[in-house]
Amino acid sequence: MYEILETYEAGIQLAGTEVKSIRTGKANLQDGYALIRNGEAWLLNMHVSPYTQSSAYFNHEPRRTRKLLLHRKEIRTLVGKVEQEGLTLIPLKMYLKRGLVKVTIGLCRGKKLHDKREDLKRRDDQREMQRAMKRY
Repeated sequence: MYEILETYEAGIQLAGTEVKSIRTGKANLQDGYALIRNGEAWLLNMHVSPYTQSSAYFNHEPRRTRKLLLHRKEIRTLVGKVEQEGLTLIPLKMYLKRGLVKVTIGLCRGKKLHDKREDLKRRDDQREMQRAMKRY
């Protein structure tokens, strides 16, 4: 569980079969995370299933490292925050914007145990209130 501090919109450098597969909804951000190496942002461990209508020769590797397209200024600010404050970059959602695939990257901090407990308690309280309101 993470606490999301800031979000950034980034493009992704993809192969043609990856774009077609993402359009059909065959992408999974579950285990993905982003790193910054040598002044470039990279998205690692995101799974994009191979495109079924393509031959095996032209298809892509499902879990390959993909380059994120961010402005240099954004990358510089992210480098400082990730290295100094110990924050993590996590992909939150993927969507199409004017025909291009975009990813929302969240600058996140891992939650402590007591924060998780508070969130669970708050969720349970909300659920109970919704049930009570539904009865009346």
